[in-house]
Amino acid sequence: MDERSSSTSDRRTSPVARQVAHLDDTDRAMIDALRADGRLSVRALADQVHISRANAYARLERLRREGVITGFTATVDPDRMGLGTAAFVSVSIEQDSWRRVTRALSELPGVERISLVGAEFDILVQVRAHDNHELRDVVLGQIQSVPGVRGTRTWLIFDEVDVRAGA
Repeated sequence: MDERSSSTSDRRTSPVARQVAHLDDTDRAMIDALRADGRLSVRALADQVHISRANAYARLERLRREGVITGFTATVDPDRMGLGTAAFVSVSIEQDSWRRVTRALSELPGVERISLVGAEFDILVQVRAHDNHELRDVVLGQIQSVPGVRGTRTWLIFDEVDVRAGA
């Protein structure tokens, strides 16, 4: 593996990074355990998947080095943070502007996820806001003013289920 595949932006674009890592059942069990609880110690992780700590350390390091595990993060409840309004916003853009538009969208407050899609629109954006007024300002005032954006359509999210968290 070359150095280009180690950065986040290169992992998204480098053909080298797109190679599928070889994962066995133990690797998958480790990943599942960490997705359920990213705070597991290596000792607890090793116990849970029935391997030695040394083996768990080595596998964890390999999974990180190969870009399978890209980081650890806290999962938060948006409602408890006061972000009770959520929406998916489809964005139609001018041809060949996706890099510029994606970069601009990623800097907007409330934008959580940006996906380039193959559909009747080009980009799907997940936005969280405190209320409908803030959502309106993000969509109509900020997203639609990004150079290269031709139009948007918004779908309010009434409820969400994180199937990985079992909730």
